[in-house]
Amino acid sequence: MSDDLRIGIDVGGTNTDAVVLDPNDKILAWTKAPTTTDVSSGIHAAIAAVLSDIGDRARHVRRVMLGTTHATNAILERRGLGRVAAIRIGAPATTAIPPLTGWPADLRSVACPAATVVHGGYLVDGHPLAPFDKAAVAAFLESVGGKVDAVAVTGMFSPAFRDQELETAEIAAKVLGADIPVTMSHELGSLGLIERENAAVLNASLYAVASDVTQSLARALAEHGLDVTCYFAQNDGTLMAVDHAERYPVLTIGSGPANSIRGAAYLSGLDEAIVVDVGGTSSDFGVLKQGFPRESALAADIGGVTTNFRMPDVLAVAIGGGTMISGAAQAPVVGPQSVGYRIRERGLVFGGDTATLTDAAVAAGRTEIAGRALPSHVDSELFAAALRASDRRLAEAVDSVSLGRHDNRLVAVGGGAFLVPDDLEGAAQVVRPDHGQVANAVGAAIALASGWWETIIPTGDGRREAIEEASDVARRRAVHAGAAPDQVEVVEITEVPLSYLPKPSVRLSVKAAGPLARS
Repeated sequence: MSDDLRIGIDVGGTNTDAVVLDPNDKILAWTKAPTTTDVSSGIHAAIAAVLSDIGDRARHVRRVMLGTTHATNAILERRGLGRVAAIRIGAPATTAIPPLTGWPADLRSVACPAATVVHGGYLVDGHPLAPFDKAAVAAFLESVGGKVDAVAVTGMFSPAFRDQELETAEIAAKVLGADIPVTMSHELGSLGLIERENAAVLNASLYAVASDVTQSLARALAEHGLDVTCYFAQNDGTLMAVDHAERYPVLTIGSGPANSIRGAAYLSGLDEAIVVDVGGTSSDFGVLKQGFPRESALAADIGGVTTNFRMPDVLAVAIGGGTMISGAAQAPVVGPQSVGYRIRERGLVFGGDTATLTDAAVAAGRTEIAGRALPSHVDSELFAAALRASDRRLAEAVDSVSLGRHDNRLVAVGGGAFLVPDDLEGAAQVVRPDHGQVANAVGAAIALASGWWETIIPTGDGRREAIEEASDVARRRAVHAGAAPDQVEVVEITEVPLSYLPKPSVRLSVKAAGPLARS
């Protein structure tokens, strides 16, 4: 009998999914529990369901991996956010665009009551913009003492020259106390100043949320008698240790689609494909590239705030199992409204009063609901027209993410995958892996731990040494995230030439990943 089981959990908008995997990644148990308003109750119920299925083997569970929407929901709902003092090191060059420009007023008032710009920072080639004004930093922090819960600091080109952010963190500890949490932007985003600053402030505002999540998970595990090591899923489809997640909670945003793509890769055995995760409200399309989600090249918008941290390149379409149908066969209206997690209350096939795409799929024979049947009075012509409209929108999404290529296989997963027809236009083949309905939880359970680093390096002398140094940083960050030190490998190196610099240079990104260390 195995002595090393692990549980993967993914909290979605409609369902909270959980799976138990053995050391050979065989699925021993799985469940889809309704997501609850407080989220934590759904996690508790999902854990209880899978533990019940494996009986005495529950005592062999050693690890739990969680992908959660807590951070996303907190930002979208402006709830539970901490008060942040934002410091930008970049005057006099960056004052034309003050910190938090473009933020929604309600989010700014909740998350960041104080911000300043002090002299300092660097040019892209490492020359100082201005002498670093440490006295101004200290004076600002003294003015916000007792009024803020955290500090976020962002320096010009700090991913390449981070010393001034480190000095600011030291000053914050002296002025506000050693326990004040400080987010340094060079640890999160890439070079762009505004987007990196936004990411740093959001991260600092989420410390309390992250603490609540980890404590809730710890309570749920303790109630089930589990003494395990926990990890959190992050945006790129890899894992991070709990202390890493508590320090960088913003990295959990986007983990849901990333988990689905990684889970779809494992269940289908494919490294290159398009993946669609069909839920109750939406269908999320992503691209599987070398076994990992393709990352977005565009800035990510989170709750009205533009950021530049790594996010999966995902296209969301308002097509899901709970999508509502109305109108007539000649002009069907399909969504965007959805009954969401209330599908089992409101769907016609469940005895409710609302026509949904699940009902249309049952009428067309694409799926069956055990023990359930549609009422006799349904408009079958409207259902057929609605399914054709749904198919067209899914095909348009495939065409969009595949950039016009028609030789890609499409892996359909999620509880609403039955909505995807077998012969969808634009896809060479539709693949439906076993256990695809819980691919997101599987993705969390099988994920690797990773580290990432970005900086600017010369293209001439010193390039090779600079790449090796950046690779070492990425490896160390992977180990800090929980990877086994002797199994971490550099899996991706990207160099982008930069223009208008005195010396030829490139922007270097390095990603390292490896399996989790044995606890």
